[in-house]
Amino acid sequence: MSVYDLSVTDALLSTTRAVRKRLDFDKPVPRQIVCDCLELALQAPTGSNRQGWRWIVVTDADTRLALADLYRKGAGAYLEDAYREATARGAVQDSRVFDSARYLAERLQDVPVHVIPCIVADHIPADAPRRAWGGLMGSIYPAMWSFQLALRARGLGSVLTTLHLQYEDEAAALLGIPDGVIQAGLLPVAYTIGTDFKPAKRRPLDEIVHWEKW
Repeated sequence: MSVYDLSVTDALLSTTRAVRKRLDFDKPVPRQIVCDCLELALQAPTGSNRQGWRWIVVTDADTRLALADLYRKGAGAYLEDAYREATARGAVQDSRVFDSARYLAERLQDVPVHVIPCIVADHIPADAPRRAWGGLMGSIYPAMWSFQLALRARGLGSVLTTLHLQYEDEAAALLGIPDGVIQAGLLPVAYTIGTDFKPAKRRPLDEIVHWEKW
């Protein structure tokens, strides 16, 4: 017997999409809703229970514009080239994704809330093995996804973006982020235009799941 209503939980998990074109730029996002969603995010698992996550919530229009400018610099020709390539090979879903990513890059400053998830990394040496970095980022990404799920449940949307990280130092200076703290991305947050999101087309399980060994 299920503890929860699976029709509700499965719908939440399968329809929490990366939202770009359907972000409502005009509807204000109450501060309390952001705080409520972040409180839920703090229940996510974290390596060694360090709870090294830090969150920067940006609503100031000038700061959002500065972040958007860094994002566009980071995007460069990448989004245009990716869109053309996807279109040329007939990858309809991919071309839609890159088209919406281009749209977000143009309008990012208009999204009412920018959330920058960070993780304290002052205990990780610069020459640490790859497994150490995997563990570190594994302590922030579950919280980020919990935050996005909580947003979806309240009629808001977001998308994990990372293109501004090419200029992470400039973003850190803009936001006053100290040394030893790593930005994990940028989450634009807004109410969504409609809530009728659907599951995305994915490859069948038998193409990607290996039992016992590869």
